[in-house]
Amino acid sequence: MDTTTPLGWSPEHKRLKLFELIRSVAYRAGDFTLSSGQKSAYYIDSKKVTLHPLGAILAGALLYELLPAQTESVGGLTLGADPLVTAIAMFSTLKRYPERGVAAFIVRKEPKKHGSQQWIEGPDLSAGASVVIVDDVVTTGASGLKAAEIAGGLGCKVLKIIALVDRDQGGPELYRERGYAYEAVYSISEFLSEPATR
Repeated sequence: MDTTTPLGWSPEHKRLKLFELIRSVAYRAGDFTLSSGQKSAYYIDSKKVTLHPLGAILAGALLYELLPAQTESVGGLTLGADPLVTAIAMFSTLKRYPERGVAAFIVRKEPKKHGSQQWIEGPDLSAGASVVIVDDVVTTGASGLKAAEIAGGLGCKVLKIIALVDRDQGGPELYRERGYAYEAVYSISEFLSEPATR
């Protein structure tokens, strides 16, 4: 493996470089209202990283490593999960080629109002398909839970919920209460222990 390129970096180096990128372009200190309605003294604008060329590669690689071996597809609630599930799917193909990679799907916030009226965009998920739910930043856990329940309601087996950053504000507890395994690449405490960059 060529260690001079991001795909060849060690997991530890990938994690460090993505942490630095999140700190430099996505982490902001200030007065914010989150999608959950909660007030916060900091905000992580995850799309600044997950739509960044290097950020997408690193996030896809690190999240891919958290997938159980039997994972067939990854998906999550739009919009936060969209670039992440795409990055994971692309990385899985590079990692597994010529074998089949991990497919990506997107969970709508409400069913399509025309045509198929479906909740999920992407490949058809067979009954019993083993899937992992992905989120960018977990606060209360509501987004990940909604995606997991919709996938489960369609007959999928939800193996796990994974996230890029956990804000330590109730998400892990909610997932455990509902019986879902959960893991995040970073805890918000790692960012709060460093001086704010802006």
